[in-house]
Amino acid sequence: MKKLSARRRHPLAALVVLLLALAATGGLYAAFAPADKAQADVAAQSLAIDEGKKLFAVGCSSCHGLNGQGSSDGPSLVGVGSAAVDFQVATGRMPAQQPGAQVPSKKNIYSQAEIDQMAAFVASLGPGPVTPTSEQYTSTNPEDISKGGELFRTNCAQCHNFAGQGGALTQGKYAPSLEGVDAKHIYEAMQTGPQNMPSFPDTTMPEEQKKQIVAFVRHTTNDEPNPGGLTLGSLGPVTEGLFGWIFGLGALIAVAIWVAAHTTKAKKS
Repeated sequence: MKKLSARRRHPLAALVVLLLALAATGGLYAAFAPADKAQADVAAQSLAIDEGKKLFAVGCSSCHGLNGQGSSDGPSLVGVGSAAVDFQVATGRMPAQQPGAQVPSKKNIYSQAEIDQMAAFVASLGPGPVTPTSEQYTSTNPEDISKGGELFRTNCAQCHNFAGQGGALTQGKYAPSLEGVDAKHIYEAMQTGPQNMPSFPDTTMPEEQKKQIVAFVRHTTNDEPNPGGLTLGSLGPVTEGLFGWIFGLGALIAVAIWVAAHTTKAKKS
């Protein structure tokens, strides 16, 4: 009888076993759930690369090669990163209509989902600048506008004009106007250095400074009324001088003619 009573289980033993089983199940779920999510992300990325390769083969391979290796008609895309693809395709510069000194922007023919797929394929060819998130190029600090203005005048105004209106370069090339350009594409241009523009990686220009430049450009080229009055295209002293000579001198000539026509001598004759 004593042996039987010694082997008798405690009333709470079953509850303890149940709790341990639930804990073990939860531990297994916690261990395997992240792995399942990671596998799903890898599968989605692989699918995006496959779809992007198909789009690339149709729209880009004739110049850049089936594997982005480049050709006599287009440079290699190995290592340009997803940011370069997003900029070039989203602004309509690629696919290019015809070769020339500079490829202009035009209406985009791809959806953003298709652009992301092509960007995923090109990014798989080699590491490069990654497409930025909205937090990287969206500023909520008013001080960023003035700081961005200083950076813009130091690094960008030589080509793009002090107000981002663009300007002529050599041999038929030009710095395009930044008016109406999406903030994301301004940031990507600084990341990748398209066509004649130098690139500004984070080692040269930190992310915060690029964000400040974007804030300045967006503020300067918006559609709000200019507090200084008529901008004359924001092209600087050339248009201002022409305005002064044409209208100012013209007004002086008109006044001189009017005065001469109303003199005593002119009335007698």
